[in-house]
Amino acid sequence: MRKKFFWSIVVITTVVSSCGIFKQKEKAEPQLTRTSFPYIEKFHEGLRLKQKGEVDGAILALNYCLGVRQDDDAVFYLLSELYLQKNDLEKSAESILKASQIDPKNTWYTQELAYMYFEQKKYPEAVKCFERLIKKEPRNVDWLYGYAESLVQNGQIEEAIKAFDKTEDQMGLIPELSMQKFRLYVQIKKAEKGIEEINKARKLYPDHPQLIAILVDYYFQTKQEAKAVSMLEEMTVADPTNGRAHMALADIYKQKGKTENYYTELFRAFACDDINIDSKMNALIEIHDRNAKLSPKDFQLAEILVAQYPDDSKSYSILGDFYLKNENQIKALESYKNALKYEQSKFPIWNQVLVMEYQNLDFENLFLDSKKCLQYFPNNITVYLFNGLSAVQLKKYSEALVSLETGKDFIVNDNSMLAEYYAQMGEANFGLLKLDEGKKNYDKALELDKNSALNMNNYAYHLANLKIDLEKAEMLIQKANEISPGQAHFIDTYGWVLFQKGNFSQAFEYYKKAFEKSTDDKIIFDHLGDGYFKAGNIEKAVEFWKKAKALGSTNKNLQIKIDKKEYYEPLY
Repeated sequence: MRKKFFWSIVVITTVVSSCGIFKQKEKAEPQLTRTSFPYIEKFHEGLRLKQKGEVDGAILALNYCLGVRQDDDAVFYLLSELYLQKNDLEKSAESILKASQIDPKNTWYTQELAYMYFEQKKYPEAVKCFERLIKKEPRNVDWLYGYAESLVQNGQIEEAIKAFDKTEDQMGLIPELSMQKFRLYVQIKKAEKGIEEINKARKLYPDHPQLIAILVDYYFQTKQEAKAVSMLEEMTVADPTNGRAHMALADIYKQKGKTENYYTELFRAFACDDINIDSKMNALIEIHDRNAKLSPKDFQLAEILVAQYPDDSKSYSILGDFYLKNENQIKALESYKNALKYEQSKFPIWNQVLVMEYQNLDFENLFLDSKKCLQYFPNNITVYLFNGLSAVQLKKYSEALVSLETGKDFIVNDNSMLAEYYAQMGEANFGLLKLDEGKKNYDKALELDKNSALNMNNYAYHLANLKIDLEKAEMLIQKANEISPGQAHFIDTYGWVLFQKGNFSQAFEYYKKAFEKSTDDKIIFDHLGDGYFKAGNIEKAVEFWKKAKALGSTNKNLQIKIDKKEYYEPLY
């Protein structure tokens, strides 16, 4: 039998069946003769081949039959089924039409013809076929429903509603039929009659969620918000596991400023299985973006997501975003690293981890994590830069140069980024005491980014440390302070350059200015101690050297200066 794919109400197609529906009146068969036997043999051969699934062979045998007789409707019917198996819809349709023309009283053929017309979107013809069928069997639910569907597609809405009414008379009140009639009434602008159908059904099925849902949708679409909200509240009671209803209600309460109700419904929605992780993520992202500071309830929702999806990076990443929003750097970084345990192919998570490690001056982990990241993103210039600069800070200068040289080749039309690379390569060269290479790379960096005050400061500091090109160092640091005035480190570097040039009193003044800007910097304390020493105030010098030591200065000569109360060149 042809597949009745268009039936939207599955229950209807399965509720009613009748063993005797398709019994036909016996029709006169032609007298059998000796010449009939080859025909009969081929017919049965076709049947056997069809049962064995040998479609082409069966078609060949039955076409032989048609060569003998062209008025056997059974042959055409069997051919229709076989062509349908081969997905040859045109020949299948031709065959069933021929069978129906030969025996127009055969309801089986008429039924197949009706479905064929429907599938071919020949709705007027489908309506006529179904009309003939239901005249013969007015209580056949399948035909009534097929008739109604054909009427709908043919634009005969009121007639379709009457057909659905007759279907309902046979089957009793079914919510799916009531909803179908509601939609049709709305279509012909008789919504009140449709609502009557739904309310009639709700008397028998008061907690049926779809009956409520269809009214919720209708009231929202027609901007009857009060009724819609009322029905939505009923739905969440009738079906507590309907997460979408809870989510919709939560959104309404949010818009109305009912915060407690909003959270109550949102927690209920999160507990429902029909709300997937992406929908929950969207709700959390909306909370994150809407609030300047997140509440404990917001964090509870994020923690619920982690508990529900402990092996999904999304849950950890949104939790990390929440902690970052509330400036809990430690917890945020921990959450992002947990996310990376389950998903290494998403660069935004890696980037967040690397940036936070850089901001925390955690160069050990930055070096290790950037190296891991490069396994997944081997062309990413930012990751190569992180890896290179962390290697420099760890005094892994040779490794830094390898990483920076590799990453540099991927940079396209980005002079600012390229300048950063050359500056870090300069740092690595100076660390390896390759002074000419160091100066060459820093000069290249400043050529690419002429106004980088940071590169000027760092370059000048290296030159001062090495006591080379001090005039150039002073020119660089002077320009850096002009570009970015008031920076404690830049002021301190200016003092350091002057100190190395032997201008101790002038250097001392710059150290004191730097100290005014930053009172917790170990290098500034160390330098200020040097300034006091050169000014002859040994006691004050030792005091500041000790403070530098307490702040964690890595100057290996600092303790000697404290013990001997004498000045020694810094050694890092």
